[in-house]
Amino acid sequence: MKIAVIGATGLVGTQMLAVLKERNFKYNELLLVASERSAGKKMIYNGKEYTVIGMQDAVNQRPDIALFSAGGTTSLEWAPKFAEVGTTVIDNSSAWRMSPEHKLIVPEINASELSSTDKIIANPNCSTIQLVMALAPLHQKYDIKRVVISTYQSVTGTGKVAVDQLMNERNGADGPKAYPHQIDMNVLPHIDVFTENLYTKEEMKMVNETKKILSAPKIALTATAVRLPVMGGHSESVNVEFHKPFELKEIPELLSAMPGVIVQDDIANNIYPMPLNSHNRDEVFVGRIRRDESIENGLNLWIVADNLRKGAATNAVQIAEYLVNAKLVG
Repeated sequence: MKIAVIGATGLVGTQMLAVLKERNFKYNELLLVASERSAGKKMIYNGKEYTVIGMQDAVNQRPDIALFSAGGTTSLEWAPKFAEVGTTVIDNSSAWRMSPEHKLIVPEINASELSSTDKIIANPNCSTIQLVMALAPLHQKYDIKRVVISTYQSVTGTGKVAVDQLMNERNGADGPKAYPHQIDMNVLPHIDVFTENLYTKEEMKMVNETKKILSAPKIALTATAVRLPVMGGHSESVNVEFHKPFELKEIPELLSAMPGVIVQDDIANNIYPMPLNSHNRDEVFVGRIRRDESIENGLNLWIVADNLRKGAATNAVQIAEYLVNAKLVG
């Protein structure tokens, strides 16, 4: 088993390496891959020194699985080249997510859709992953009619430059800017670029990807994505309207039974999900579970997860684990 991590020097790439180690993913050879300007650099991983290699070198070595986290442009150019030599690509960018020919996978929900012919597999958007982890068991029982999402997203979702901007502003230092405005002590209702319908790409990703993952094109969704000066993970306020009636006490039971979901909903003791507590965790945390009394069959949820873990790296590694266990690669 030969594994390549594409974008190994980035925030998500380093998390992928951490998750591979934590989950004891078995491989015989590991390739750390980055852009040509990073090729030749040395990295210490799991007690061993590696030399970072470039993309073509990695293709020539024909890895069994390539975990991609290098941006959409790189994925569009290089994922097909890996696929052509027999590598199964698990891509963390938005490049392939809405392609009808490619699967969009959250393992707990739809890994069974995968086959050995899937050579480019899309990893969903971080905000989408934590959303569908909570929605999937509820949709299965109550049939979701409409979802309204407001996100509260960590600067880590933008990358190292954004983290540096926040810390520089906090410390009164100058430096490169990831955002058009100050992020420290501020809230930006602007994630990714604005589109013709006045929504951002991030907001439309959540709408379109959720429908695809749940195989539910008729669900009505709308989203507002907001960036906060937070480090530990993404939070979401989610309002759900079902076609079918529900008993409120059933909701925590259904969510708790979902693999990878933890219910934290003890308001008497001020226990509810927070990004501070989700940091470096792989689970999706759900709380503030309450009926929406303004509509029939309405529910409110608060959903939190570490966007670099389950929202990116962990989900990708879980896909790789499924492929190996189902003997779809190797």
